[in-house]
Amino acid sequence: MREPKGPPESALDPEGSAARGTALPPAEFAEAFNDELVRALAHVGHPDLVATREDTQIQDLLFAGLKDEIEASEIAAVWMVAEVDLELKLGLARQVGDEARHYRLLADRLRQLGVEPGGVDPRARGYSHTFRYLKGLQTAAERLAANAAREGLARLRNALVASFCDARGDGETARLYRDVIGPDEAWHLDFARRMVARYALTAEDQERARHAMVRTLQLVDDLPEGARAKGGAAGPTP
Repeated sequence: MREPKGPPESALDPEGSAARGTALPPAEFAEAFNDELVRALAHVGHPDLVATREDTQIQDLLFAGLKDEIEASEIAAVWMVAEVDLELKLGLARQVGDEARHYRLLADRLRQLGVEPGGVDPRARGYSHTFRYLKGLQTAAERLAANAAREGLARLRNALVASFCDARGDGETARLYRDVIGPDEAWHLDFARRMVARYALTAEDQERARHAMVRTLQLVDDLPEGARAKGGAAGPTP
């Protein structure tokens, strides 16, 4: 895995007040967290999110998407069970359903392209490093911060997949990513960013939230797993 570029300095950096033991007010923390996330996402190597080759097929990217969607649904379910706050529990429940629906939509699109996805389990090669890291997070502040980062990355990746599909003349798959999956991801991202300030109230929680966001971005190589080359595809290429 390549050495990640650290996000730019912000009020949440090690020299900031959160690390000195003084918590930022919730509204100030939310603004600083959002600003840092936006800047950090801008520093991600966008082409690397969908590292295609000349012989990459759209179905390769769809198979990779299946793994991403099932992991996103499962991790949201794990978090949902542990939550007491009804608003957060219901928000995660919506995400579980959205990600599962995305999985079925991508599988249906593969069938429309003449590829049967039913014989391939995207979990067969094991869970990604990102999944294992997210599953181990213990606090709501960390989980929400990590989810915001993950959904932000997913939005970038799916926009690139849509552009790739357009370039290959597959407007229907591009539309699926842009007009159907895209709005759901925007809701997941906005929900996580809005809720994180409710839970990151202490200096420790604020720093843990920032660390979770940064670490999730550092695991960016996991997101397009299976789409980097034919040899790593999550499904067969007939």
